[in-house]
Amino acid sequence: MICENLQQLREKISTIAQRCGRDPRDIELLAVSKQMSAEQIRKAYHCGQLLFGENFVQEAMAKIPQLDPSIHWHFIGHLQSNKARQAVRLFAMVETVDRVKLAEQLNKHASACGRILDILVQVNVGEEQQKSGIAPQNVEQFLTEVGTLQHLRVRGLMTIPPYAENPEQSRPFFRALKQLADHCRVRGLFADNTSVVLSMGMSGDYPVAIEEGATLLRIGTAIFGERPR
Repeated sequence: MICENLQQLREKISTIAQRCGRDPRDIELLAVSKQMSAEQIRKAYHCGQLLFGENFVQEAMAKIPQLDPSIHWHFIGHLQSNKARQAVRLFAMVETVDRVKLAEQLNKHASACGRILDILVQVNVGEEQQKSGIAPQNVEQFLTEVGTLQHLRVRGLMTIPPYAENPEQSRPFFRALKQLADHCRVRGLFADNTSVVLSMGMSGDYPVAIEEGATLLRIGTAIFGERPR
């Protein structure tokens, strides 16, 4: 079932991308594997899925050593500063950087490991009080500050829009993130301003995210099915 789901999903992503004049190769699929067993992740891996996202450091610490080292892991949950050292050792990218203190801790531990860590800045596009993320009006200043940290590479922006039953309700938030990324790209605030990552879109709204410029989709349920309660 996982293989069939992945195949159908890749076909849908390709169709949607081509329909709106985009190259499907510019869109990466990240399989959200929180609460999924190492065996389920292994099945997806054997179906050609190489990029996975975990929300909890402790859960990732238990699963990652069981799996093939060629898998690429992104951290996509709220990261506490005291878990920065483990995150640097486990993940190729941290998508949810939203505080200078966290960025500094990641930079310190990346330096100790002798590596450069890719990060995304999480933007609270809906400016919801209960959600993490930088307010849109503060992103330019935040990127300027974080850009001075030598062991971090700011690749782009990430967002989780306000929950909505209708995917169309996510469109203005995805569009706002794309416009913000373009604004910051013109000002040279990313590590590579020719290839800015936009992580947005999940199982329920990824078609709209593709239409609005997503380059990285975080999809779990459409691949693995409903998570255990």
